Amino acid sequence: MRVYNFSAGPAVLPVEVLEQAREEMLDWQGTGMSVMEMSHRGKAFISIAETAEADLRELLNVPSNYKVLFLQGGAMGQFAGVAMNLSTKDSTVDYVNTGAWSKKAIGEAKQYAKVNVAADAGEPYASIPSFANWKRTADAAYLHYTPNETIGGVEFHFVPDTGNVPLVADMSSTILSRPIDVAKFGVIYAGAQKNIGPAGLTLVIVRDDLLGRARPETPSFMNYASMAKEGSMLNTPPTYAWYLAGLVFKWLKKNGGLKAMGERNKAKAELLYDTIDSSDFYRNPVAKDARSWMNVPFTLAKPDLDKTFTAEAKAAGLVTLEGHRSVGGMRASIYNAMPVEGVRALVEFMNEFARKHG
Repeated sequence: MRVYNFSAGPAVLPVEVLEQAREEMLDWQGTGMSVMEMSHRGKAFISIAETAEADLRELLNVPSNYKVLFLQGGAMGQFAGVAMNLSTKDSTVDYVNTGAWSKKAIGEAKQYAKVNVAADAGEPYASIPSFANWKRTADAAYLHYTPNETIGGVEFHFVPDTGNVPLVADMSSTILSRPIDVAKFGVIYAGAQKNIGPAGLTLVIVRDDLLGRARPETPSFMNYASMAKEGSMLNTPPTYAWYLAGLVFKWLKKNGGLKAMGERNKAKAELLYDTIDSSDFYRNPVAKDARSWMNVPFTLAKPDLDKTFTAEAKAAGLVTLEGHRSVGGMRASIYNAMPVEGVRALVEFMNEFARKHG
């Protein structure tokens, strides 16, 4: 029996995608072999890779002066990759700290450049610092921010205007959830395991004028220009994850693209937040103007009932609702592949649980 999986990542995938992958597992389109057995340089996989990139470019309306890379190493690998590709050891780089992942990115960047924390939300990371108060560096090599903090459930609902300073965004938990203007960014990167596909693939979208700036010691497989020149195949790419991402892109196009996905995601988030706000039993700790559409943390009025809540939820087919170990409580991640029926089932369960234990 399929459950409603609210995991923050690796996360739920569309059932249609999983079913197609199952059908093609042993024989992809008459080749007599699985995609995971194919040479990454063979015609069959090249067609898979090219189609996936074309569909992604269409979904995000990626301008022609951007390269799209399908890499390994996770978003965490890009904490170093961004710094190595866009800065020197003498550069100043601006970072905005709004949560656990911003903090990790800052720590990594400090190994490679001079870091200026332009804005810091401060613990417990429940809001976004006012843009008017950011202390930016005029000649920064780039400004980095995390549009959505998966752990704390804090999200930017605006894109910072950084002028001539390249804007870099870790979009791991928000990419493809609604339309974005790629042209406002210098680099966008994202781990796949939330809205793109399975873990093991990392997407990087980089503007052409930012290629060729990597410091000499940058490993080739982390060098954006080198990877772009080789079509992301300087080394063997994560072929099966790339293939599954391509199926997800097809699913998104079939279901109305990012405009329709954004409308659906907004409605799912509003349904869950309305349930929390209308109850004395549940609480969301994030400022209302910074609440995430993708990751909804909440606490119970009686924390001693946390284990009871997750146990009864699991029995009802609602799983992986435990909050991150660093913050506790609950967290419902409602990415693209989480159907509205899953959120409705969660809301019904929450209302009944509050009635029973309140």
